[in-house]
Amino acid sequence: MQADLKDCIKLFGKWLGVEKGYSSHTVENYLRDLNGFAQLVGDRVAVQDIDIKMVRAYVYSLSKKNKSSSVARKLSALRTFFKFLLREKFVGHDPVAGISRPKQAKHMPVFLTVDEVFALLSMPGANDAFGARDRAMLEMLYSTGIRVAELVSIDMNQLDFESGMVRVTGKGDKERVVPIGNPALTALSGYLGEREHLLRERLKRGGKIEKNAFFLNGRGSRLTTRSVERLVKMYAERAGIVARVTPHALRHSFATHMLEMGADLRSVQELLGHASLSTTQRYTHLNLDHLTAVYDRAHPKAKKNS
Repeated sequence: MQADLKDCIKLFGKWLGVEKGYSSHTVENYLRDLNGFAQLVGDRVAVQDIDIKMVRAYVYSLSKKNKSSSVARKLSALRTFFKFLLREKFVGHDPVAGISRPKQAKHMPVFLTVDEVFALLSMPGANDAFGARDRAMLEMLYSTGIRVAELVSIDMNQLDFESGMVRVTGKGDKERVVPIGNPALTALSGYLGEREHLLRERLKRGGKIEKNAFFLNGRGSRLTTRSVERLVKMYAERAGIVARVTPHALRHSFATHMLEMGADLRSVQELLGHASLSTTQRYTHLNLDHLTAVYDRAHPKAKKNS
């Protein structure tokens, strides 16, 4: 029985959300990539008629406009989709099986020095409209290494001030518990009064409050990832940091500094919420660069003859 590509994509989206338990954000990303493929081949084409030539034409069209990492992600979505179709017996062959993954350039993670991080964390002040919140936000990102999406998703009941822990939900809706450093805990406690003020002001204006959300904006609603990105950029520029600083750069800085101070790779993997150790291993070369620099400065035989 013939099955339209468009209908199969809808079924696949439901399967990802219900059976696999993926977050709505992840499902949307999969569907966006697959709908891009459907635009090329036609969403009413039967999935049984899709062959390797169509997939190659799709990859070729992507490679002209996208980075190799983006092409690889879109191809991965298509690969997962056809594995689903095979398992559900919609198709009898996998046209993506013969397509090689594009080679990707290895990008060095952007991270800050310890001095740069400390300068950044000190930027929010009393003259800033939400200084206490912003300081807590920056301290939290660097202290825990959590993703920006995890930060803005934190609810009040996920924070345990007594034990100094936060429970976050990462990719694939996987939960993990991460310790919070004392400076970050102090900043979080200092923000609680400001948070209550935001909620009261929201109620005065007759608005609906998000009483569970920890990080709030000026309207008493949950802070967004875009707002956090904008604030991090603003404070980095104020601190005079030349590099383009994002919330993810603070995550990279957390991992790099942990390894520099002797943390083992497996522990850093758990703290970051990486599913694979290979993802965390990209930080090891940064650690080796640090050790090499220390060796060159300190070892009497390391200095080159002038």
